Amino acid sequence: MNDEPTNIQTFRLEVNLETVAGDPAEELGRVLRYWAGNLKHYSFDKPHHEAVMDSTYRKVGHWSLS
Repeated sequence: MNDEPTNIQTFRLEVNLETVAGDPAEELGRVLRYWAGNLKHYSFDKPHHEAVMDSTYRKVGHWSLS
């Protein structure tokens, strides 16, 4: 477990399933797998906000740490 102090209290993920390419369940599963593995690359000592892309690399939402 990481013992670094954190100012982050909230993780939010928003995906518009009406705009994803292909099957919404498959696209959402892909998004969740990707960001679950990718969060280790972000520090939890400051806010972050980034776009979420579908499998065709179109913006379909965003995530944030705040």
